[in-house]
Amino acid sequence: MDSTDLAEVRRTLWAAADQLRANSTLAPNEYRGPVLGLIFLAYAEHRFEQVRPELEAKASARRPVTPDDYRARSVLFIPQEARLSHLVNLPERENLGSAVDAAMRLVETHNTELKDVLPKAYQRLEKSTLIELLRLFAPLPRNLSGDAFGLIYEDFLSNFAKAEGRLGGEFFTPHSIVRLIVEIIEPFHGRVFDPACGSGGMFVQCAKFVERHAGSATKELSVYGQEQKEVTVPLAKMNLALHGLSGDIRLGNSYYDDLHNSVGAFDFVMANPPFNVNGVDKDKLTGDPRFLFGLPKPDTANYLWIQLFHAALGDGGRAGFVMANSAGDAGHSEREIRRQLIESKTVDVMVAIGTNFFYTVTLPVTLWFLDKGKRSTEREDTVLFIDARHLYRQIDRAHRDFLPEHIELLANIVRLYRDEDVETVAGSGTLLKERFPDGTYLDVPGLCKVAALAEIKAQGWSLNPGRYTGTTAAEDDGEDFTEKLAVIHDEFTRLSAEAEDLRTKVDAAVQAILDV
Repeated sequence: MDSTDLAEVRRTLWAAADQLRANSTLAPNEYRGPVLGLIFLAYAEHRFEQVRPELEAKASARRPVTPDDYRARSVLFIPQEARLSHLVNLPERENLGSAVDAAMRLVETHNTELKDVLPKAYQRLEKSTLIELLRLFAPLPRNLSGDAFGLIYEDFLSNFAKAEGRLGGEFFTPHSIVRLIVEIIEPFHGRVFDPACGSGGMFVQCAKFVERHAGSATKELSVYGQEQKEVTVPLAKMNLALHGLSGDIRLGNSYYDDLHNSVGAFDFVMANPPFNVNGVDKDKLTGDPRFLFGLPKPDTANYLWIQLFHAALGDGGRAGFVMANSAGDAGHSEREIRRQLIESKTVDVMVAIGTNFFYTVTLPVTLWFLDKGKRSTEREDTVLFIDARHLYRQIDRAHRDFLPEHIELLANIVRLYRDEDVETVAGSGTLLKERFPDGTYLDVPGLCKVAALAEIKAQGWSLNPGRYTGTTAAEDDGEDFTEKLAVIHDEFTRLSAEAEDLRTKVDAAVQAILDV
């Protein structure tokens, strides 16, 4: 099947499945699990049928085929009663929901690594809806290639996330953001960690990066994840399996539980953690080696996450993660943590992202990139700031993303800064030539600026890209009002924090005079 036909199949599948949901009594988050489970079952049956003829041809009466034979080929064993081709042909008098639930349990029984992973809520679906879903997905194992199932699963995750809004953002990070992070940290080989892994999209994009560079993800990458939401862990495990990856995904609260003994253990860290979380019990964190630079006093977890990511990196390791804009300018104890982080010479690149890229928040965000391998290089006393707020494709009124050439351009700016070879396979050649005509890095007003640590210190240890890149008049004229408002709000928050700090000092000085 060529790419045009596959694109049409992907659109048709979602449209049909979404129409069925619209005519059911289920909310998107209730419908998500059963539908993703059927996509997974279709993929598992496809892989099973690929190797079955070969294995059965080698079998004999004395040595029949066993589930272990399939496992040896990295294929799940799918019993007859669990195959979509069987389920779709059951008589109408059968309790179909019960039969699908039983099929999922049967797959788990024969494949212990899937224990308690597959959804089993099919009896909640109206029978007519379930019949149509089975008819929709049952032909897929015979008609699609293995890679197509992963793409379809990603499509459905993305579309469910859009439909669920804020809740969707808890398990899904938009592809273009993840792709940009991956292109900048360049995970060619090693151990990859995501302590807020959601549905595992960071791992999938790492695998695709390796494959785009003619490598084998299964040979080059080991993936480790931790996720607080119990209902989300199965999404990640199914996502990895659909992309031919095996990983160690564990259920746990990353603030308190370091289930992977992460300090210094990983080559790459990627994450999109929840922003501005409050209520973390910091008494439980006292003495934890992951918080090397101290515990922040404000009731927000942003600088807990930042330190978690930093601590997990081994020598030479790189991290890329999403963070609230406010973290770049936060004052008081958070500024002190940021100062120590900057002076450790591991902050490498900061990228400002515009509004409406995420389903959870409309405000702009910042991508942070750490690199413990930059020490003792020409970059050790500098940080690259990129303002990408004016690069985007408008998908609809409420959503934006990056085009492939945008992602490649931004990654190429970093490559030029690191003195690496650029890539132009995604079509960024013209954009790159316009901004860097000599093929070497230079500061471009409104886009990128390399700042020395002394300059960052003079800016109050700010890591806000806009403070360094500047904004040209032409760009400012075209700026979105909501983006301007968000930037103004960030500045107001920073000034308020400084005012509170000054007030505390004044109050202390006045009190000292009065006490004399």
